[in-house]
Amino acid sequence: MNRPEMILFDYGQTLVDEAPFCGVNGTRAVMRHAVRNKYGRTPEEVQAEANRLIQELEAQYSLLERPNAAFQNYLYTSQGIALSTSPEENEQIFWDAAAPGKAAPEIAPLLEELHQRRIRTGVLSNLSFSGGALRSRIDRLLPGHHFEFILASSDYLFRKPSRRFFELALELADLEPSQVWFCGNDVRCDIQGAQQAGLTAVWYTGCMDRRPDPPDGAFFEIGGWSELPGLLDRACFKMEF
Repeated sequence: MNRPEMILFDYGQTLVDEAPFCGVNGTRAVMRHAVRNKYGRTPEEVQAEANRLIQELEAQYSLLERPNAAFQNYLYTSQGIALSTSPEENEQIFWDAAAPGKAAPEIAPLLEELHQRRIRTGVLSNLSFSGGALRSRIDRLLPGHHFEFILASSDYLFRKPSRRFFELALELADLEPSQVWFCGNDVRCDIQGAQQAGLTAVWYTGCMDRRPDPPDGAFFEIGGWSELPGLLDRACFKMEF
């Protein structure tokens, strides 16, 4: 276990505990801004079409991201709906209504401690919403953060567990895989993805309703963010010893 120069974090259910996703709530909020509804579609009908489109796209492009702005442009135009709001506004309206969130317990003091220890931090998230929307939400929920970069897969095509997304973060950080830890909650995307890219994987289970089967391979598990400094202390002790 090497002391990290940088720790990267997943976003959803890692940094931020999001409420269960409800697409129809988001669609209903967006459709309040409709200035034309050619076919008289209800939010439930539009969301049902959205669900069909998502299934079609995921079947074909499992490791590529679906940018929400482009998706919503197609969805509403194809349903004969015109909106008074911009694509950027629509994704923020949808996200805030479909999946409101709050900072994960203990994450704010942990981020400040990492900053005091001079350990760099960043965010690497599988997300259809834009990087701008993600940064806006993180800035609001974690106002004291010191993230060097906040990457959303929607801006870079590839998504975890693709090595390309992890390698992109390493390029921006100018670090080798052995110098970076990655913390996330998802076994396949976060833990196995980090392992395959050569990063030290830290499995965070604090926001889970139910603990799934653990991943294979080498990783560390923590149930709360207050446990992470202990891992760092062990890494520093090993280096000094």
